[in-house]
Amino acid sequence: MTSPNPPKVGSPFKRDHSPPAAKGNEGVGRPSQLKQSVALRTRRESIWELANPQLRELTVYEPGKPIEETARELGVEPGAIVKLASNENPLGPSPKAIQAMHDALENAHLYPDGSGLYLRKSIATKLGVAPDNIILGNGSNEVIEFLGHAFLNPGDDVITSQHAFIVYKLLATSFGARAIEVPAPDFQQDLDRMLDAITPKTRLIFVPNPNNPTGTLISQRKIDSFMSRVPGNIIVVFDEAYFEFLNDPPDTRRYVRAGQNVAVLRTFSKIHGLAGLRIGYGVAPVDLIEVLHKTRQPFNVNSIAHAGALAALNDAAHQHETKRVVDEGRAYLQDKLTEMKIQFVPGVANFVMVNVGDGLAIFDQLLRRNIIVRPLKGYGLPEWVRISVGTIEENEKCVSALRDVIRTQ
Repeated sequence: MTSPNPPKVGSPFKRDHSPPAAKGNEGVGRPSQLKQSVALRTRRESIWELANPQLRELTVYEPGKPIEETARELGVEPGAIVKLASNENPLGPSPKAIQAMHDALENAHLYPDGSGLYLRKSIATKLGVAPDNIILGNGSNEVIEFLGHAFLNPGDDVITSQHAFIVYKLLATSFGARAIEVPAPDFQQDLDRMLDAITPKTRLIFVPNPNNPTGTLISQRKIDSFMSRVPGNIIVVFDEAYFEFLNDPPDTRRYVRAGQNVAVLRTFSKIHGLAGLRIGYGVAPVDLIEVLHKTRQPFNVNSIAHAGALAALNDAAHQHETKRVVDEGRAYLQDKLTEMKIQFVPGVANFVMVNVGDGLAIFDQLLRRNIIVRPLKGYGLPEWVRISVGTIEENEKCVSALRDVIRTQ
């Protein structure tokens, strides 16, 4: 949704300088009061003249409707809705995380640990870095915002790939920077073209790996070649929200240990199943983390999220089971799409990008069959939808509905 253009009005700073009304003369003061009322109304109507100009044309990220609202509109029970639109964990949170969150509720009257000490220590141990290399965020999206506050000024440049996670472009625009989107042939991120796109004003380069929504992965060899050539005064951000779904993931932490200007983003929203808690983290050299902390609000991550994330991180069994279900479900979806002769981009995470001819039309027809997928027109991919991997029952319902929709075309 695009912000509306401000109405054409006079200066919102205009003041009424009429002399005060004489006491005792009924009605004499009303014209002045009317002018003041109009001036106040004019100021309210002209708020976009006061706001940062880059916000006028900023497209707001639009999440899907709540399942309950969708069910109400369709006239069905919420349990009948199969939501495969947001790349969520089909198994839900770890039972250990659920118990830890219940226990944490008893101390909800206390402020959380502002440093996130225990969670940062646990993450650091798991990743083989120091706790001071970790910063926690209200989702990894907040860490992206930290980077904007820390390094972007109006007129700077941010480089990312065509069809990459749309939040990078929104971030650049909100800080008055220019987003340079490099072409992505065959939906593959082109690191060489990213290097060619660098300008003297480039401050950040975002490399989501795997990329959302295309599901494609950049190899270690290409990353190493890219990192050997990128200028040292540019921050490279590897967004690894889907890292845990990979069988042979690239290692970007080596650049953190080497002290290069690199930030690696991770989240508890995907394989850990804690999307509703909004908790993620960044991994970077200590000096870069120190800069990011200057932009972080105190107590930015709540205590319930701390407890759930700490328990989820240490529940390897739940992570392994989630990966098994996703691997099998992704293979099932891709096999059925192949049978139906529907084009898709082979994925490596917990979703598949599918060419259905008219993404919005197919989204609407699937919705009428109680299946929610994500149309990708906002990514410049109007023919495509993204289908998250669900449970086997959800995947089967999705395939059946899609087959029925395609048959009626």
